[in-house]
Amino acid sequence: MVLQSKYSGLIYLIYMLESNPKMAKQPMPILNLYETDFYAWTQEQATLLRSKYWSQIDLSNLIEEIESLGKQQRQELRNRLSVLIGHMLKWEYQSQNRSRSWLATLRIQRRDTLRLLKDNPSLKSYLDDALQESYENARDLAMGETELPEQTFPLSCPYRLTEILDDRFYPGEPSELVDNSDFI
Repeated sequence: MVLQSKYSGLIYLIYMLESNPKMAKQPMPILNLYETDFYAWTQEQATLLRSKYWSQIDLSNLIEEIESLGKQQRQELRNRLSVLIGHMLKWEYQSQNRSRSWLATLRIQRRDTLRLLKDNPSLKSYLDDALQESYENARDLAMGETELPEQTFPLSCPYRLTEILDDRFYPGEPSELVDNSDFI
């Protein structure tokens, strides 16, 4: 169809619906946007949902994407914990190299992790598993960035979740980089 090549995705859908309102009530073939232009596909699906054109929604791919969103949130939690704990290990086991950059990473990762948990409260039930899954990566990060031997770092996470997320907790010896007077 000439119009189909001229108008792609959402523009084509709007054009077709405006030019033939009866079409809105009938199933339309789904353009293969999911594989060819994911962003256009998402916009098209949002328009179809808002317009309540249920029969035209790409249901199987939409279900897959919604499930994927949940998995992405869990992955983000694991990633943030890996970076946070990796920097806590560096802070504790290589204290002579502490820097404002390490301190900033600890603070940012804590804030972002807490925001993620606030925005997704059901992730709290996954925290213990996420901690266990994240520690291996955290340990690898600390070993790689400090070049300390593997046996330097404990096999299991030496910090409790409350410590990991506590903006007043910095493992190891006190540091002049952290103003502890605020926390007494």
